[in-house]
Amino acid sequence: MDIMYQSTRNPKEKVTASQAILKGLASDGGLFVPERIPLLDVSLETMKTYNYQQIAYEVMKLYLTDFTEEELKNCIQCAYDSKFDTPQIAPLKQVNDTIYLELFHGATIAFKDMALSILPHLMTTAAKKNQVSNEIVILTATSGDTGKAALAGFADVEGTRIIVFYPKDGVSPIQEKQMVTQRGANTHVIGIRGNFDDAQNGVKEMFNNKKLEEAMKKKGFQFSSANSINIGRLVPQIVYYVYAYVKMLADGSLKEGESFHVVVPTGNFGNILAAYYAKSMGLPIGKLICASNENKVLYDFFSTGTYNKNREFKLTSSPSMDILISSNLERLIYHIAGDNAEKNAELMQLLSQTGVYEITQDMKEMLQDFEGGFATEEQTANTIKTLYQNTEYIIDPHTAVAASVLYDYIEHTKDKTKCLIASTASPFKFTRSVMRAIDNKYDAMGDFALVDELSKLSKTKVPKAIEDIRIAPVLHNTICDPNKMQAQVEIILEL
Repeated sequence: MDIMYQSTRNPKEKVTASQAILKGLASDGGLFVPERIPLLDVSLETMKTYNYQQIAYEVMKLYLTDFTEEELKNCIQCAYDSKFDTPQIAPLKQVNDTIYLELFHGATIAFKDMALSILPHLMTTAAKKNQVSNEIVILTATSGDTGKAALAGFADVEGTRIIVFYPKDGVSPIQEKQMVTQRGANTHVIGIRGNFDDAQNGVKEMFNNKKLEEAMKKKGFQFSSANSINIGRLVPQIVYYVYAYVKMLADGSLKEGESFHVVVPTGNFGNILAAYYAKSMGLPIGKLICASNENKVLYDFFSTGTYNKNREFKLTSSPSMDILISSNLERLIYHIAGDNAEKNAELMQLLSQTGVYEITQDMKEMLQDFEGGFATEEQTANTIKTLYQNTEYIIDPHTAVAASVLYDYIEHTKDKTKCLIASTASPFKFTRSVMRAIDNKYDAMGDFALVDELSKLSKTKVPKAIEDIRIAPVLHNTICDPNKMQAQVEIILEL
């Protein structure tokens, strides 16, 4: 039975999966959610012998029901190929008692590759299915990783253009170099004098601007998104939690039916929401442990039931989590309100008007599976250093936030349940923060000297993504204020 998608703010707006992927954001500013969450229809035991691509099909076919088997399998094969540096796509690494799900083996060495390798194929297939003749303009705000992964995915894809906004002083030097050196005639990168929330708000305003939409339509353009607000980003992320579980079954780490906790470093809430969907499909996940950095808006929400973005914005060593408005949380709010679009819309309006909302007691009780935690900058650095000293395994600051939160959770609960950490980025993407944490003597070294030193310490080859940008020329150098973002789009599209 086909699954339709509706807005989190209006149950009357229903579209197919392919239409939801093309639109990105619902016309009322809400996010698209499946009208029901499907259950896995192939047993986890059966999938033990499946590779990543096969598991991806078994999961995604349940959500993208208006794609044919041939269309979906073709998208999967085009996405999960030699762009990844390992045939496992998302290998598991056991370090002491913790299992790390390494989601950074794609072209841009961050977990965003897991979904953004397939989104361009889903989108161009969706455009053909819906007889779309307009050029699709991917409009995206990034806190560091989405931008490069989206740029790499959509570069020179026929019928598309991509415009990425990022906070000029809010990403790592490597993240910025990856974006501003991006090749592709259809790619545009703009730094803003502000933070990620400013960039995200500017993008959402453009999506909701009917006058701009009309001007674009006349010129043959339409917007879509590569952010995790797009359901085409979220569905592929569900896959790797199912994959991790069946591989743990296969290697004997878990017994059939045994549950495991999932720990996810979280900013925009998409990655942990994918785990929630996986659990809702029947995957035996116990706790969903949401790990925050010092911008601990999600930790406070899970602790109190009140979401309050009115606080100091902090720049940290885990910049992809430097977010105060977690867009994907809206999908969870919708679900815990009993799939009540009216209630969700009321809370989102409060957030927009006052920066604060509070959920009901009944909604709080629906969050029993979630556990919030946060790590300070000092705890994050100590986790990187201690793990390296004890095991020689080196993790990036985002993964270190998750590991620190997990250690704290275990210490306080004495819970012996097996735990999986979503390892979201390669340490090579954040070399300065990582090497400084290991020993501050490295502070005097240049960025690429640090890359070579990290390679020696970790006994791993420098990723191609880093080698490619060593001497690459800067191709994008536009910077603007947040209130000039739309003007930049109009210049690019010659509106």
